[in-house]
Amino acid sequence: MLLPHRNLLFAVAAWVGASVAAIPLPALLPVWRTAGLLLLAAALADAWLALRRGNPLHVERRMNAIWPLGVEQKIRLRVQLRESTGGGSGRRLRGLLFDHHPDAFAVHDLPLPFNVAPGEWIEPAYRLTANERGDHRFGEVHARLDSPFRLWHTQHRCADAAEARVYPNFARVTQYALLATDDRLAQMGVLRRWRRGEGSDFHQLREYRRGDPPRSIDWKATARVRKPIVREYQDERDQQIVFLLDCGQRMLTRDDTLSHFDHTLNAMLLLAYVALRQGDAVGFGTFAHAEPRYFPPRKSAAALPLLLDATYDLQASAQTSDYLAASDLLCRRLRKRSLVILLTNLRDEDDATLPAALEQLRRRHLVLLASLRETGLDKLRRNEIGDFDDALGYAAAIEYLQARQRQFARLRGQGAHLLDTSPKQLPVALVNRYWDMKRGGVI
Repeated sequence: MLLPHRNLLFAVAAWVGASVAAIPLPALLPVWRTAGLLLLAAALADAWLALRRGNPLHVERRMNAIWPLGVEQKIRLRVQLRESTGGGSGRRLRGLLFDHHPDAFAVHDLPLPFNVAPGEWIEPAYRLTANERGDHRFGEVHARLDSPFRLWHTQHRCADAAEARVYPNFARVTQYALLATDDRLAQMGVLRRWRRGEGSDFHQLREYRRGDPPRSIDWKATARVRKPIVREYQDERDQQIVFLLDCGQRMLTRDDTLSHFDHTLNAMLLLAYVALRQGDAVGFGTFAHAEPRYFPPRKSAAALPLLLDATYDLQASAQTSDYLAASDLLCRRLRKRSLVILLTNLRDEDDATLPAALEQLRRRHLVLLASLRETGLDKLRRNEIGDFDDALGYAAAIEYLQARQRQFARLRGQGAHLLDTSPKQLPVALVNRYWDMKRGGVI
């Protein structure tokens, strides 16, 4: 495809403008006609050279096949100019690169300008942020090349389409793993409350150290080796953590670029990684969407990749959440006592089915209800009241929050474990609650 360059448009505009000056001065008409003929000849010659040259570029798109949701990534386009370029051989080539990215991605720095010499290669990059999970398709890469005299553009296809999968944000898991290696988890807000020698599973015998409780001394081992020996225990392993994911309409709420449902998936992924490292098995079930899924608890090293594959394309729906039906289905599938973590957005109208569902789950399992709190309500409560509308908004927010607190109080009175937090704080808050329950022997 041949397109006019802005240089050609400027030249034609200047030639047309010169005609206005040539009208009152007939002596300038021959010069004006000659300039027009020269411009036409140059434009035709440049077009012929550009078309004869064809596409001298070789472009490769370099990107990851798997992306974390909401994390900015770089895509590099490796551009190489072949030695033989037809018309204009031996010259540098300028132009723009256009990559047809998925519509659900936020893009920066496109189109990409480039300037490359024959035989060399460059690797310009642009930035993308995936805002929607699932399978996505990148279209072809097109290049708009300047002609030798820079009077025309030619457009060419330079790279094929590609596929990308967007998963829940596993970047947070990578950060957790690195900080755990260096024992710097507090940088993420994760508080590991160690209690020396305490737990329910025997771990090892070791020499007594200052600060060990006297009740941990193993007197038989002490008498045998004639020095104080203590029994060290570790937190119980081989437990089951099962997430119950609400995929209903309330999880479509957005407080930032991500929905509440995306935040719950990120939190589930982080806690799954932590629990698997502790030797626990992890699974999940979903409800309030067209095809509920069940992933039976697993504890192998391959459980986390399998969990990612099972959740990356999950989407919240417009259905109403039925907690009682979800608990009934999970109880039929899950026989071993487990920690069931219900991830949802609690509302005051949930009194109809939620208490009965929690009671049904608590007969066999330990239940933690993790509810997301809309940050917009907190903002309304903190805003200054300037007019009547602000006062109405403030009063509505206070009434809603008070109703929510009353509901939480009723659920606590029934013996439920509750966690109420904002979407961004959910991953770390959930891990901290898991540690508290694990160290406290609740699980």
